[in-house]
Amino acid sequence: MAGSNTGGGVKVEQDSEYPTQSTADMTAFVQNLLVQMQNRFQAMSEGILLKIDDMGSKIDELEQSINDLKAEIGVEDAAKPKPQEDKLSHDAA
Repeated sequence: MAGSNTGGGVKVEQDSEYPTQSTADMTAFVQNLLVQMQNRFQAMSEGILLKIDDMGSKIDELEQSINDLKAEIGVEDAAKPKPQEDKLSHDAA
C-alpha cells in the first residue's frame, strides 16, 4: 500500500506541474499568435494606405485630365456656336 501511495503522490506532483507548464505554454502560444496577428495587421494597414494614396493620385490625375478636356471644349465651343443656339437665332429672325 505504501508503494501505491507514493505513486499517487508523484502523480499528484506531475498533475500540479502539468497545468502550470500547460498554462505557460498556452500563454507563450497566445502571445506569439498575437504578435503574428499584429504584424499581419500592420502589413495589411500599410498596404491599404499605399493603395489609398495611389488611388488619390490617380483621381487627381483624372480630375486634371477632365479639367483640361473641359478647357479645350470650352475654347472650341466659344469659337463655334452650338447648333441649338444657331436654331434659336434663326427662329428669332
